[in-house]
Amino acid sequence: MNVGVCKVRLRLPENLSLKGKRRVLKSITSRVENRFNVAIAEVEEHDLWQLATLGISCVSNSRQHANGILSKVVDFISSSKFEVELLDYEIEILPVL
Repeated sequence: MNVGVCKVRLRLPENLSLKGKRRVLKSITSRVENRFNVAIAEVEEHDLWQLATLGISCVSNSRQHANGILSKVVDFISSSKFEVELLDYEIEILPVL
């Protein structure tokens, strides 16, 4: 079994409040969960208006499959018409015995 984890840093340049940030992040998280069947949540920078860090995870029997799913999630976030700019991301695949 392999657990894939991904950390995605985003900038919300048009955002002016925490309420606006929550609206954008709720849209992203619900669409990603429904489309890719992964777990996703905001994990850092809860009190900053224009920055967000999302944690994404999935479980698979193959390292390549887990990496592929997480890569597709990152591509989806960066290419979609969300009001965000992708700053950075990292993917790690952890084997579980």
